[in-house]
Amino acid sequence: MIGELRSTAQTAAGKPAQGAQAAGGVDFAEVLQGALKDVSAAQQEARGMAQEFSTGDPNVNLQDVMVNLQKASLSFQQMVQVRNRLVTAYQDIMNMPV
Repeated sequence: MIGELRSTAQTAAGKPAQGAQAAGGVDFAEVLQGALKDVSAAQQEARGMAQEFSTGDPNVNLQDVMVNLQKASLSFQQMVQVRNRLVTAYQDIMNMPV
Protein backbone atom coordinates (compact mmCIF):
# COMPACT_ATOMS: atom_id res chain seq x y z
CA MET A 1 0.00 0.00 0.00
CA ILE A 2 2.78 2.40 0.87
CA GLY A 3 4.56 1.55 -2.37
CA GLU A 4 1.46 2.41 -4.34
CA LEU A 5 1.14 5.73 -2.54
CA ARG A 6 4.78 6.55 -3.23
CA SER A 7 4.46 5.70 -6.92
CA THR A 8 1.31 7.82 -7.15
CA ALA A 9 3.09 10.71 -5.47
CA GLN A 10 6.03 10.37 -7.86
CA THR A 11 3.69 10.29 -10.84
CA ALA A 12 1.88 13.39 -9.57
CA ALA A 13 5.22 15.15 -9.14
CA GLY A 14 6.07 14.43 -12.78
CA LYS A 15 8.67 11.79 -12.01
CA PRO A 16 8.42 8.32 -13.52
CA ALA A 17 7.02 5.80 -11.05
CA GLN A 18 9.64 3.30 -10.03
CA GLY A 19 8.78 -0.24 -9.08
CA ALA A 20 5.07 0.04 -9.81
CA GLN A 21 5.06 -3.24 -11.69
CA ALA A 22 7.53 -4.88 -9.33
CA ALA A 23 5.28 -4.17 -6.36
CA GLY A 24 2.55 -6.37 -7.83
CA GLY A 25 0.76 -3.65 -9.78
CA VAL A 26 -1.40 -4.55 -12.73
CA ASP A 27 -1.34 -2.63 -15.98
CA PHE A 28 -4.94 -1.53 -16.57
CA ALA A 29 -4.45 -1.17 -20.32
CA GLU A 30 -3.24 -4.77 -20.63
CA VAL A 31 -6.17 -6.09 -18.61
CA LEU A 32 -8.65 -4.10 -20.67
CA GLN A 33 -7.06 -5.18 -23.93
CA GLY A 34 -7.14 -8.82 -22.82
CA ALA A 35 -10.81 -8.54 -21.93
CA LEU A 36 -11.57 -7.01 -25.33
CA LYS A 37 -9.75 -9.84 -27.06
CA ASP A 38 -11.73 -12.40 -25.02
CA VAL A 39 -15.02 -10.77 -26.01
CA SER A 40 -13.97 -10.69 -29.66
CA ALA A 41 -12.94 -14.35 -29.54
CA ALA A 42 -16.26 -15.34 -27.96
CA GLN A 43 -18.17 -13.48 -30.67
CA GLN A 44 -16.13 -15.06 -33.45
CA GLU A 45 -16.58 -18.53 -31.98
CA ALA A 46 -20.34 -18.06 -31.65
CA ARG A 47 -20.57 -16.67 -35.19
CA GLY A 48 -18.56 -19.62 -36.51
CA MET A 49 -20.76 -22.15 -34.72
CA ALA A 50 -23.91 -20.45 -36.03
CA GLN A 51 -22.53 -20.56 -39.54
CA GLU A 52 -21.60 -24.24 -39.18
CA PHE A 53 -25.09 -25.02 -37.92
CA SER A 54 -26.74 -23.11 -40.74
CA THR A 55 -24.70 -25.03 -43.32
CA GLY A 56 -25.95 -28.30 -41.84
CA ASP A 57 -22.91 -29.58 -39.94
CA PRO A 58 -24.14 -32.66 -38.02
CA ASN A 59 -21.55 -32.16 -35.25
CA VAL A 60 -23.07 -28.84 -34.15
CA ASN A 61 -26.39 -28.81 -32.32
CA LEU A 62 -28.74 -25.91 -31.82
CA GLN A 63 -28.40 -25.84 -28.04
CA ASP A 64 -24.64 -25.27 -28.17
CA VAL A 65 -25.08 -22.56 -30.79
CA MET A 66 -27.68 -20.72 -28.71
CA VAL A 67 -25.62 -20.99 -25.52
CA ASN A 68 -22.51 -19.63 -27.25
CA LEU A 69 -24.49 -16.80 -28.83
CA GLN A 70 -25.89 -15.84 -25.42
CA LYS A 71 -22.42 -15.97 -23.82
CA ALA A 72 -21.05 -13.71 -26.54
CA SER A 73 -23.97 -11.33 -26.14
CA LEU A 74 -23.55 -11.13 -22.35
CA SER A 75 -19.81 -10.56 -22.59
CA PHE A 76 -20.38 -7.78 -25.13
CA GLN A 77 -22.99 -6.14 -22.91
CA GLN A 78 -20.58 -6.35 -19.98
CA MET A 79 -17.86 -4.59 -21.99
CA VAL A 80 -20.33 -1.88 -23.01
CA GLN A 81 -21.10 -1.29 -19.33
CA VAL A 82 -17.38 -1.11 -18.50
CA ARG A 83 -16.92 1.41 -21.30
CA ASN A 84 -19.83 3.47 -20.02
CA ARG A 85 -18.36 3.52 -16.52
CA LEU A 86 -14.95 4.54 -17.87
CA VAL A 87 -16.47 7.38 -19.88
CA THR A 88 -18.43 8.56 -16.84
CA ALA A 89 -15.31 8.44 -14.66
CA TYR A 90 -13.33 10.36 -17.28
CA GLN A 91 -16.03 13.02 -17.52
CA ASP A 92 -16.16 13.32 -13.72
CA ILE A 93 -12.41 13.80 -13.56
CA MET A 94 -12.41 16.35 -16.37
CA ASN A 95 -15.18 18.35 -14.65
CA MET A 96 -13.28 18.57 -11.36
CA PRO A 97 -12.06 22.04 -10.48
CA VAL A 98 -8.29 22.35 -10.41
